Amino acid sequence: MNAQNQDFNPAFIHSVSKEQAWHYRILPKDNSPDGLVLLCDEDVDRSQLADELEIVLGKSIVLESHPTATISMLLNKHYLKENGQHQFQKMTAAIEGDGFLNDLIREARSLKSSDIHIEIYEERCRVRIRIDGMMVERYVLKRTEYPALINKIKIMANLDIAEKRLPQDGRINFKNGEEQFDIRVSVLPTLHGEKVVLRLLNNNAANIDLNHVGFSDFDLANYLQGVKRPNGIILISGPTGSGKTTTLYATLKYLNKETRNILTIEDPIEYTLAGINQVQLKESIGLTFASALRTFLRQDPDVIMVGEIRDPETANMAIRAALTGHLVLSTVHTNSAWGTVSRLMDMGIPSFLVANTLNTTVAQRLVRLLCKKCKQKEDFDPSLYPKQFKPFAPVTEHHLAKGCEHCYYTGYSGRKAVYEVIPLDQELTFEIKQGNMYINPLLEARGIRSLAENAFALFASGDTTIEEIYPLLFTN
Repeated sequence: MNAQNQDFNPAFIHSVSKEQAWHYRILPKDNSPDGLVLLCDEDVDRSQLADELEIVLGKSIVLESHPTATISMLLNKHYLKENGQHQFQKMTAAIEGDGFLNDLIREARSLKSSDIHIEIYEERCRVRIRIDGMMVERYVLKRTEYPALINKIKIMANLDIAEKRLPQDGRINFKNGEEQFDIRVSVLPTLHGEKVVLRLLNNNAANIDLNHVGFSDFDLANYLQGVKRPNGIILISGPTGSGKTTTLYATLKYLNKETRNILTIEDPIEYTLAGINQVQLKESIGLTFASALRTFLRQDPDVIMVGEIRDPETANMAIRAALTGHLVLSTVHTNSAWGTVSRLMDMGIPSFLVANTLNTTVAQRLVRLLCKKCKQKEDFDPSLYPKQFKPFAPVTEHHLAKGCEHCYYTGYSGRKAVYEVIPLDQELTFEIKQGNMYINPLLEARGIRSLAENAFALFASGDTTIEEIYPLLFTN
C-alpha cells in the first residue's frame, strides 16, 4: 500500500513525539513481533538509525524506507511543527494537567480555526477543529480522561461541573502572550456524555475593512450607497459561517465617527470596537434583541446593529427603528438577497412597510481559494456543471486542488467572500408592494450580478474549483 494513503493508528502516532518525528524524520506505523515499525527516509543509514532509535525510544525498531517527498508529506499531515506548520490528521492526546487544553486553544488559534469540537461516543472520544469552514479531526482522547477535560473547560467558563443533564453556555477570556481573546463555550448533553464546542472570537478589528472583505468595485459602490443613507434597514443574508458578521463589523467601522451614536445588540460580541456601545444578549434575564431595541430607541441612536432578526418581534422593532429615522444593520437566514423580502413578510411584516424601510439587501457566501503553489490546470469537462446550468462564460480549462506542504495537503489556502448586493430604488420598491418576487430582468438591467455569477467568476479566473462553487450555481 502507498504510504501516503495509509490510515495510521493514532495510538502508534502518539508513541513518537513531534520533536522526535521531525528530528529523525520518522513516522510510527504499527507494532510487529520484531518491534515498533517506523517509516523513514530512503537515503538514511537504516542500521545506524535503528540502533539510535532503540536507545531513544527503549523499544526494538523495524524501519521501512520511503521517498523523502512522502515522508515530508506525512510529517506535515501528522505532526505540528513549532514554526506554525500544522497537521490535519488525528493523534492520541495525553491530557494530564492544564497543558493540553491551553495548547489546543493556542494551536486552533494559530491555525485560524473558528471552532473546537470535543466529542464523546460509545468507544472513542475525539477533538475536531473547523478550518476554512471544514471540520478536521485533530486528536483522539482516552475515555477515562474525557470527564476531566470537560470539567477543566467548565471551571474556566464558570459553569456548573455537577450539572451534566442540561445544556450550559459560558465564556472564557483567554490570554496567549500579549494576545487576549474570548471563547464562547457551549456544553450539550449527548447519549454518551457531554459534547463541548468552543467558538474562538476575534477581538481584534484592526484588519477589518470594507475595501478588503471581498466586494467588487460595483457591489461596493452599491453597498456604500445604502450605508450612507441616514435611515432604513440594511440586511445581510446567508447561512451560519458565511462571513455576515465580519461584513457588519466592517460596516460599523466605516460608520464609526465622533458625530454618530452607534448601538449594537449581539450574540456573541465577536469584535470590540472603540467608540461603539456594544451590548451582549442575555435571554436568560430577558435581555433579548427586541427588548434591547426598545431601549435603544430611548438612547438617541444614529445607527443600530442587531445581530440577527430571528423572530417577528425583533423584525417589528427593527422596522419601527427604521421608520423613526435610524439606520438599522442586521442579518437574516435566507438563500438569496431578494429572499430577505419574503422572509420579512413571512414574519408578518406588511409588504408596504418592507418596501418603505428596506434600504439594501445583501447575500453572502465564503468560497475557499486554491493554493497558488500547487493548483493543477487541466481541460474542463462541461458535464461537471449542474444539470440545466447555463455558464456565464465559456470555460475550456480549470484548476484542481492538488495539495502540498504549503496548504497542508488540502489544496486550498484561505477563503474569499462573494456577494450579491441589491440597492432598493423606486421601481424595486414598487415590486415589493405588488408582492412580485421575480425581479431577475430588473436586476440584469441594473447590472447587478448574482451570487452564482460572482462565484463563477472566481472559478473561471482559476481562483477556486468547480466543486467549491457547485452549491452556489443552484442560486442562479
